[in-house]
Amino acid sequence: MLLASAFLSLPLAAQETGSQPPPSPRDAGPARLPEATPPKAGASQQTASSISTEPPSVPVDQIIQRFAEREAEFKTERDNFTYVQTFVVQTIDDDGQPDGEYRMTSDITFTPSGQRYENITYAPPPTLQRISLSEQDLADLKDIQPFVLTTAELPKYDIAYVGREQVDEISTYVFDVKPKKIEKNQRYFQGRVWVDDRDLEIVKTYGKAVPDIRKHGTENVFPRFETYRENIEGHYWFPTYTRADDTLHFSSGDVHIRMTVHYSDYKRFRVTFRLLSPSQDKQQNP
Repeated sequence: MLLASAFLSLPLAAQETGSQPPPSPRDAGPARLPEATPPKAGASQQTASSISTEPPSVPVDQIIQRFAEREAEFKTERDNFTYVQTFVVQTIDDDGQPDGEYRMTSDITFTPSGQRYENITYAPPPTLQRISLSEQDLADLKDIQPFVLTTAELPKYDIAYVGREQVDEISTYVFDVKPKKIEKNQRYFQGRVWVDDRDLEIVKTYGKAVPDIRKHGTENVFPRFETYRENIEGHYWFPTYTRADDTLHFSSGDVHIRMTVHYSDYKRFRVTFRLLSPSQDKQQNP
């Protein structure tokens, strides 16, 4: 069982641990997670569906290709921004109270030479006793929670059009997404995405990282989560908030966990240059 090395970028899924000594008195006890209000781009987790099955005005395959292209542009744009990432995961006892916590705040920034890196700014001693964090958690925090479905990723997934749904003031296309097959040592998203029907970018996701890992007596189980995006600059929607409140099912018993990831203080670090075709240039500069 692997505990992610101290104060690297972590979080998410959880791996069951055996009995451990209690934390020392100097360790801060867990605090209750605040009831944060999600951004306007998302609806409440697991609310009743109001999805219309009316077909879109353009072919579904065309919508998928167009939003995948936009997602590729967004991914490039986000790589040019610095931001602050705050991660908290807690285990919850039978009375609904936190009985263990891991908390970390990081600046996602650049070196003077332009290399991206993570600067840990706050990481108190963890008090988790019933679970630990794995190296898969690190990969999921980077690639699965802020899920981006680019053109390059499309061949890996089956994507099914579900319908249309109004998410607050945003009109969206809704798609179910699942991996076509599970490759060894690869991580995937499985769930549902909401795509803004104007900007053609994902504004909300709900699902989980797959696969769960059970081998050699080790169980690494991952929670269902919901991620919201907000319009940060122009037509680009950046992830700002992820939350999970789920029960992880281990062979020795269930563990209730809560998790949040906040992405804040986005600031552009450098300018992105994008080549335009003659027709695109004419549209933008009539």
